[in-house]
Amino acid sequence: MSIRQITKEQLRCMGDQEGLVLQGCGGDPQEWLDGINQILTDEGILKMGAGFENAYTSQHEGLTCMLFPFKEDMELDVGKLAVWRLASYSTFGGTWLSDYVPNRLGGFVQVQESEAEPARIKPDCPLIGTDGNIFHLIGRASKTLRKNGMQEQAEEMRNRIFQCQSYDSALSIIGDYVNITAAHQEECMDMEME
Repeated sequence: MSIRQITKEQLRCMGDQEGLVLQGCGGDPQEWLDGINQILTDEGILKMGAGFENAYTSQHEGLTCMLFPFKEDMELDVGKLAVWRLASYSTFGGTWLSDYVPNRLGGFVQVQESEAEPARIKPDCPLIGTDGNIFHLIGRASKTLRKNGMQEQAEEMRNRIFQCQSYDSALSIIGDYVNITAAHQEECMDMEME
């Protein structure tokens, strides 16, 4: 298990992650990590021996805040966690990372891609103005990726989305793989080609 101190700027660069943020975590961070793992196990939220292995502490407005990041293979009951978070808000000030950063820190910032990692080519995908059901959007984005010979990226995108915890995070992940365009743009392009 590891606990790392990070800055608010580092938190603002975590737009591709999700986790539980607790506000007002004074004292020993290791006790917080152990205690939250125990509480969430006792509540049936963490399953099959799962637990937070890493945590991050940061300071904001005089409070020590802790981020408990979700791992992709983590066995947890997200519904129960959401109910627990709301029920214990007055005690822990719990919120999701995807809510905390925009509402308390001014929003996420885009991380500049390293020169070693080539820029990902993203095909246009007309999603604006279509059915907003997340499964519909995933299907359209996956179809666009497959149509452009990007089967691996389609699978990777779906796997990432099914691990995320919010609609906004899912949309953000879709935007990592395709350029989200308006549905009427595709119709206009089709008419121009005729």
